[in-house]
Amino acid sequence: MGTSNALLCQATSRNTIERTMDEQKKKSPFWKELLKLLLIAFLVVVPFRKFVAQPFIVDGASMDPTFKNGQYLIVDELTYHFKGPERGSVLIFRYPKDPKKFFIKRVIGLPGETVEIKGGTVTITDKDGKKLTLDEPYVKYPRSDSETRILNQDEYWVMGDNRYGSSDSRVWGPVPEDNIIGRPLIRFWPPTFLPGDKSNTY
Repeated sequence: MGTSNALLCQATSRNTIERTMDEQKKKSPFWKELLKLLLIAFLVVVPFRKFVAQPFIVDGASMDPTFKNGQYLIVDELTYHFKGPERGSVLIFRYPKDPKKFFIKRVIGLPGETVEIKGGTVTITDKDGKKLTLDEPYVKYPRSDSETRILNQDEYWVMGDNRYGSSDSRVWGPVPEDNIIGRPLIRFWPPTFLPGDKSNTY
């Protein structure tokens, strides 16, 4: 009687061990696959966010009404590695006075141009001496400024659409080319592709 019980216990123990080993074999491929998936995701997502596109949230009203405070943007960081920003496009860049901060403004003046502001009206003189007075329907809150600035070959003049409430190149000067991050590619709400872009206007 005692022997039978002992054999039964041994058999039960052996079956339990075999089941445990089988379960471990079944679980092992799952964890390996999960690890591979996480590794691939890391290798794809991190470079993508660093060099191609990453999310930003609009903070402040300097681009009102084009961009509202709290709007969520996906920023294209790749395009400006192949071409420079165009007049009328929206730019994300590092604030020249504190590169840890990111600003969003509109491109007004391009490298080598002269920017002249009289009574809030902007006139551009390009490298060939041709003058262009900007029509800016996106400016709903104007301010009567007067200023003239000649840009270096690696500088951009930027201004907020909310001219009355924007700290921009009028206050702290042009943006160096090295400070440029990219352009808004997608706005989540209201859903928009290349939101605020007016580069085809000029």
